[in-house]
Amino acid sequence: MITPHTVAVLGLGRMGDAIATRLATQGHDVVGWTRSGHVSGAVRTAGDPNDAVAKAGLVLLSLFDGPACRQVVEAVRGSLRTDTIVLNTSTVAPAEASELARRIGRSYVHAPVLGSVPAAADGALRILAAADQDALDLARPVLRTLGTVLRVDDAPTAAALKLIANNSLSGAVLALRDSLRQADALGLPRAQVLDVLELGQLGGLVARKRAFLTGRPAPVPAEFTVGALAKDMALLAAASDTPLRSAAGPACAPVAPEADIAVAATAPAVEEAVLEPLRAYIRGHATGAPAHFRAAFLPTAHIEGLRDGVFVSWRLDEYCALFDGRPGPDEPARSRRIDAVDVHGTVATATMTLSHGPDTFTDIFLLVRADDGWRIANKAYHRHS
Repeated sequence: MITPHTVAVLGLGRMGDAIATRLATQGHDVVGWTRSGHVSGAVRTAGDPNDAVAKAGLVLLSLFDGPACRQVVEAVRGSLRTDTIVLNTSTVAPAEASELARRIGRSYVHAPVLGSVPAAADGALRILAAADQDALDLARPVLRTLGTVLRVDDAPTAAALKLIANNSLSGAVLALRDSLRQADALGLPRAQVLDVLELGQLGGLVARKRAFLTGRPAPVPAEFTVGALAKDMALLAAASDTPLRSAAGPACAPVAPEADIAVAATAPAVEEAVLEPLRAYIRGHATGAPAHFRAAFLPTAHIEGLRDGVFVSWRLDEYCALFDGRPGPDEPARSRRIDAVDVHGTVATATMTLSHGPDTFTDIFLLVRADDGWRIANKAYHRHS
């Protein structure tokens, strides 16, 4: 017979294990199962997911992604009774959440969680729960053990809100990364920088992740990984069909996917070799010497934009002919800065702002790594007068 108070936790990764342990320590009868076969020993486990769910009144999914959820649900579908509650805490795409709700029916509770392993262990998760009222009432004792419930209209909305929440986390990690890179460029001591950042808007993140931000090997295991955050941002970008800068940030960080997200904030700044053609380009404007532009660009490069309302597409020789080897008369008042550089293997994009007298230029560059190093392949610009 089904035991109403027995909870089967399918997926015993970082979060699944923390959730299962929390439920067990709070008096729930818990049986776990994991696809990897790795178990922590905190709860009793079954070798087959069907054995885990056979007598459970509630099946809790804590899996990596939508495909894993579909595969596991299909594997145990024959062992699920009509009154077995399926509580899914996994982070999936809105369309995947909708499909799971349709397949499982009124006994499905979509409940992605806000918070990582420590919050799960303390019962302090924030849970976005979408379900039929009867199913939610049956799941409520488990949900209350794990944290605070926020009722959401439907499964795809709950899934979308979770992705939006993780996008804000990704943005915070990237903001922290930029702050640390600027501090390193200024020669500031890391410990002092972290002390000050803890006082500001990034304070909570810095306080929680300080062990990962010191530049030394982390003394504690990862709580939320770079790979998981990159997966979530890819899901959000696909679901919204809207450009998302933070989707590329975690995925392109030169750190292991299994590293904690805070390690992405310690990724080194863009290598000097990528910046050199951009700096040569700046020297060309500062001196008026075409040789600097020839060092910056590939010989096949084009420079394109609107000049006096007319579209122009200069070859490199034509562009160099615009300069006479002398700086502009107002050169001391001019300024130029590199705003952003994103490297993707052997290609990169960059944005630069140039303030030249009454005009401001936004330059967009495409760079490639050629045999002799990084060079600018093309430039497009916009002139703000």
